[in-house]
Amino acid sequence: MIIDFKLTYPSGTATAHLINSFHTPQGAKLAKKQVRTLGKFFSFSFLWGFFQWFFTGGDGCGFVNFPTLGLKAFENRFYFDFSATYVGVGMICPYLINISLLVGAILSWGIMWPLIGDRKGDWYSAEYPSTSLHSLQGYRVFISIAMILGDGLYNFFKVLGHTIFGLYHQIRDKNSRSVLPVGGRTSSPTDSLSYDDQRRTQLFLKDQIPLWVAIVGYITIAIISAATLPHIFSPLKWYYIVVIYIFAPTLAFCNAYGCGLTDWSLASTYGKLAIFVIGAWAGASHGGVLAGLAACGVMMNIVSTASDLTQDFKTGYMTLASPRSMFVSQIIGTAMGCIISPCVFWLFYKAFHDLGVPGSQYSAPYALVYRNMAILGVEGFSSLPKHCLTLCYVFFIGAIVINGIRDIVGKKWARFIPLPMAMAIPFYLGAYFTIDMCIGSLILFIWEKIDKAKADAFGPAVASGLICGDGIWTLPSSILALAGVNPPICMKFLSRKTNARVDAFLT
Repeated sequence: MIIDFKLTYPSGTATAHLINSFHTPQGAKLAKKQVRTLGKFFSFSFLWGFFQWFFTGGDGCGFVNFPTLGLKAFENRFYFDFSATYVGVGMICPYLINISLLVGAILSWGIMWPLIGDRKGDWYSAEYPSTSLHSLQGYRVFISIAMILGDGLYNFFKVLGHTIFGLYHQIRDKNSRSVLPVGGRTSSPTDSLSYDDQRRTQLFLKDQIPLWVAIVGYITIAIISAATLPHIFSPLKWYYIVVIYIFAPTLAFCNAYGCGLTDWSLASTYGKLAIFVIGAWAGASHGGVLAGLAACGVMMNIVSTASDLTQDFKTGYMTLASPRSMFVSQIIGTAMGCIISPCVFWLFYKAFHDLGVPGSQYSAPYALVYRNMAILGVEGFSSLPKHCLTLCYVFFIGAIVINGIRDIVGKKWARFIPLPMAMAIPFYLGAYFTIDMCIGSLILFIWEKIDKAKADAFGPAVASGLICGDGIWTLPSSILALAGVNPPICMKFLSRKTNARVDAFLT
């Protein structure tokens, strides 16, 4: 992938250039300033999260429920929720992503859902609450899924086409040799390589991981997974896992190769494929929903690890790092994750009783989407509300058409066409986080107009500080919740009419 095919791996290469730039006098000086900037905004974000906590003493309280654009807009999830995290994410994400999110929010919560809501009693039963999948929530979730699947399938076949085309040319090239960082052979750099590349190749191949270690390790992990996972998820039979592990290496190779060409990991698409295949195989009567979701987790872990690790190997290749040291570090990090991740989940699960509930602070939106994909794969389309399937077809085809137009018009005009995948996310989440992210984009845009050099140098540090500080505050807030320490104030907003009724009731 890295030496013979010379794949780009843009993210890994960019990371390597950033690391290499730190090891120059000018780069070291800039890095110190960036760290100081990150520390300042980390402290600000952490203290802002601490300040907000005092006003969240009840359901629907606090700055996260501030109706900045009015109560009617708030009902349709259009408001700024003062989240430092999303403002920081907006500063990091490209402008097109943020604009696409806003377009999706306006199209769904501004136009479609109010219109479909007016059809209550006709298109869906008025007996169901709006959060039921048999009512308005069904349109929100399944139309969003249709767009995500349309975008995912388009990019899957696009990247697969790039992969097959690239592999065809690599195999046709007689000078190519099959040397990867795992293997038992050595390769001498060709004369056409620069001295730097020769040096990188020499160091990269010196610490190879023997091929038998890779094969034995994979088989061992497959046996452990097949033996343990059915005890955790009983509908996921051992032979489902064996089938996944048989086909996963081919898909992992395609994902790693495609990621090297396009910087796009399609792990979630392969996970959705596992949901539908394993879910349909198991069937509704044998826990197909749970089996499909568990299979999705297994497939995504295998396939995403392949592309992520190869990105890291590319960074190591560019920075003269030992691939063996990197791989050992990955193993140590994974082992730590096996302990830390469940502990963090347990902390959230015990501290926040509405974890995963739609509309709560930690709603876990993708959990709802993937679960309903599994239901769709097992039960079919019979559970959808009226006209929902027709709208799903329209948006599925629309996502493919928009992507096709983006590729046809070229990069110059594609930057003005929104991305269907980004548009789909606010369809079921709402517009609040898109407004936060657009504000982050606006801050960066104005900063670039005033001083582009400083914005380029310190923008990522500011964004990272905002994200990290807000994220770290979650840990002490969870500990306070576990200890039974509740916020002292509930800041809530009412309309004038409702407020008069409340005053009259209290009187």
